[in-house]
Amino acid sequence: MEHNKIDTELQDSYDDQQKWVLDSSTDSRGKIPLRSRTGAWRAALFIIAIEFSERLSYFGIATNLVVYLTTILHQDLKMAVKNANYWSGVTTLMPLLGGFVADAYLGRYATVLLATTVYLMGLILLTLSWFIPGLKACHEEICVEPRKAHEIAFFIAIYLISIATGGHKPSLESFGADQFEDGHSEERKMKMSYFNWWTAGLCSGILTAVTAIVYIEDRIGWGVAGIVLTIVMATSFCIFLVGKPFYHYRAPSGSPLTPILQVFVAAISKRHLPCPNDSSVLHELTKEEYTKGRLLSRTKNLKFLDKAAVIDDRGNDNSKTENQSPWKLATITKVEEVKLLINMIPIWFFTLAFGVCATQSTTLFIKQAIIMDRHIIGTKFIVPPASMFSLVALSIIITVTIYERVLVPLLRRATGNERGISILQRIGTGMVFSLFAMIIAALIEKKRLDYAKEHHMSKTMTLSAIWLAPQFIVLGVADAFTLVGLQEYFYDQVPDSMRSLGIAFYLSVLGAASFANNLLITVSDHLAEEISGKGWFGKDLSTSRLDRFYWMLAALTAANICFFVIVAMRYTYKSVQPSLAVVADGGDDVETAVTNNTSKFT
Repeated sequence: MEHNKIDTELQDSYDDQQKWVLDSSTDSRGKIPLRSRTGAWRAALFIIAIEFSERLSYFGIATNLVVYLTTILHQDLKMAVKNANYWSGVTTLMPLLGGFVADAYLGRYATVLLATTVYLMGLILLTLSWFIPGLKACHEEICVEPRKAHEIAFFIAIYLISIATGGHKPSLESFGADQFEDGHSEERKMKMSYFNWWTAGLCSGILTAVTAIVYIEDRIGWGVAGIVLTIVMATSFCIFLVGKPFYHYRAPSGSPLTPILQVFVAAISKRHLPCPNDSSVLHELTKEEYTKGRLLSRTKNLKFLDKAAVIDDRGNDNSKTENQSPWKLATITKVEEVKLLINMIPIWFFTLAFGVCATQSTTLFIKQAIIMDRHIIGTKFIVPPASMFSLVALSIIITVTIYERVLVPLLRRATGNERGISILQRIGTGMVFSLFAMIIAALIEKKRLDYAKEHHMSKTMTLSAIWLAPQFIVLGVADAFTLVGLQEYFYDQVPDSMRSLGIAFYLSVLGAASFANNLLITVSDHLAEEISGKGWFGKDLSTSRLDRFYWMLAALTAANICFFVIVAMRYTYKSVQPSLAVVADGGDDVETAVTNNTSKFT
């Protein structure tokens, strides 16, 4: 009888787990979400739709920005590339602030609403700068120098978009991943696929931007392109709002910095105490007491921080530990969360070299395309230079699809890893491809220079732009491995309460890489001028030596890969305490426990 009663309770718990979403999230009415009506792909598709329009707008501007700065604002190559990198850097570093605000105060959904509104303001101003007479670049068709008012309006508009991206990118992507419950085996697999299909969706936006939008900018007008981008963004915003009843929502958890400081203060205050090997003597909440996120298991690295969880007076009842200040006593989970963040620092640093390589596809690669022959054979049609970036987007879409549909199932059977290969192995694979891309870029640029010198026509488009295809395609393959891997890594490995910031950490790699790229351009140009009397970056590509710059990036990337492999081999992944004891599918048993959220069903 007693055994039958336990089986009945276990079956009821299993049924609750299948019916309800038990990860501390709520539905649009503030109640426990019903699994059959909310979340998963039915919600994620609305979110991917607005990401499509955001990437359409961003890359509609970013890929043609150097062209705009050199042709409309009449900046030289060096200044244009620097301004493009500054804007790209600010755009990809702003998510650190936006992610912090989303996690701590506003929540992800509210942050997306606010950011999209600011984004629309930037697009509207950008569009108006081409139609309002006082803001137009020039009065005449041939313009030697743009009007100051247009220049000011243009930079205000694109930096409004930067600010908006700061809230939009980390909040939206993590909000989409929140629609899949980690504690549910099927949804956990869906989440692993989510990052691949998210990337495919945003690449579709990129592909449309660098073909249709760029064509409109080059052949019809920047103002018309602005109208199209504004309409698409407004439409997708409405679609996002329609999906409100299907979303899972998570409440903001307060400043994530406070628990981090508490762990350090507690560890330092107990620095003279021995660090026990037995985890049972360290402070931790029970699964019933811990309602925000998941409990983490103790790991062996950074043992000094474990002292923050040491219970100083073993003579007291454990219940009294609840009354101790968190500045004096931390839980094992809080300690492990701090360890996770510390472990991320070297990974973040050693992915910067990849970010520098990725930056070239929207700056120097595009500038190379401008001075090469972009005619489609047999026609008079000239491919816009920024449209060359479509090769990167197509390469990412194809690689991600093959990886998801072919490689992952094969690798799962071969390695037993649920992901196929580990996240860091995926990131490292992309780094190797980025090395190949820089080598190819250096060889192609040297061929272009030699061809121009041989024919004495350095300022005439002679060599076909199709020669640039390999470097774009290989860099796209690199992005499919490393960029998607970084998204998954920073979302998965940060504390559960910091997942918007996790996506911001991934974006900050690209932002910091943009600034690093500017630094490398300045330093290498200065050193080359000191050594040989001639810098690597002239007023245009005919007087520049990009091939040498690409070789330098290849050398830095090769060295960086070696350090990354060492760090990755010693890395300790997040260790989550199982809240459910799950047996293989088809077994007679069921999950043996369910989180305490079942008490909220009333």
